[in-house]
Amino acid sequence: MSKQIKYLITGILTGLMLLVVAGCSIVTLENPYQKVDKAAQKAPKDIRVGASLSTLNNPFFIAVKNGLNDTAKTKGTKVQIADAQNNTAKQTNDVEDMIQRGGDILIINPVDSDAITPEVKAANNAGIPVITVDRSSNGGKILTLVASNSIEGGKMAAKFMIKQLGNGAKIAELQGIPGASASRERGKGFDTAVAGQLNIVAKQTANFDRAQGLTTTENIIQGHPDIKGIFSQNDEMALGAVQALRNKPDIILVGFDGSKDALTAVKNGQMAATVAQKPYQMGKLAMQAVFDHFDKQTLPKNIKSPLELIVNSKYR
Repeated sequence: MSKQIKYLITGILTGLMLLVVAGCSIVTLENPYQKVDKAAQKAPKDIRVGASLSTLNNPFFIAVKNGLNDTAKTKGTKVQIADAQNNTAKQTNDVEDMIQRGGDILIINPVDSDAITPEVKAANNAGIPVITVDRSSNGGKILTLVASNSIEGGKMAAKFMIKQLGNGAKIAELQGIPGASASRERGKGFDTAVAGQLNIVAKQTANFDRAQGLTTTENIIQGHPDIKGIFSQNDEMALGAVQALRNKPDIILVGFDGSKDALTAVKNGQMAATVAQKPYQMGKLAMQAVFDHFDKQTLPKNIKSPLELIVNSKYR
């Protein structure tokens, strides 16, 4: 073989090697996480779980946390739980930190279903599976959503109010965090069911917050003193509304979640009803889904948590 041919072959091989190295560098720069296989079968005691909850200033999500922790303890599973404090930026940072630590799986209860999408995709790129609870992500790939059927829950609240108020009654709606799937779905179920039967004269956002529920309800009844009912997309806002309605016992108030304080308010007649979820059960179901995934079981797209309409005795 001539020297010229040898040099040509050597040059071609060297060029190919440089392309491979350059290509690897490009992949590393575009994806700061090294994709690894997180789907291998693992015993529960070996699984590292990161969980981000929208807020721990709400008894509902404290119950979710307890369900997660108690179920994890039975199997010796390690769980890191972060409180997003209803702040999308903080939740982004929390989840980013969990991804960088390289845990085995993430459980996320999004503050906002759109805002969490980039972090779900980042977890996907890192090979870390994601389970969502109560609210879903509008993008990225998730293993399963553990939640009640919020659309059906909204319909349950609507049917109760129609039965109590009759056709044409004026009502208002307290809406949750804009962008949260729970807000969208509960509102969709309720609005669809009351269409043509009840007259929604006001819809205002109170961000799933008790204090905002109080001030927003005060504003609503000032502008619409003749309303006969209020549907609140969660119990925290409804409990704020209770304070605003102290001198309005004729206004029917219906919440959503079934929190401990709300159940007490229903029993005492401060609220007419609440669509009760089972948040502790949600936490248990989410952790069981983790165990099932690492036991190589196929998870359903949605894992349903039960709903129940809890009504004050006056309305039964």
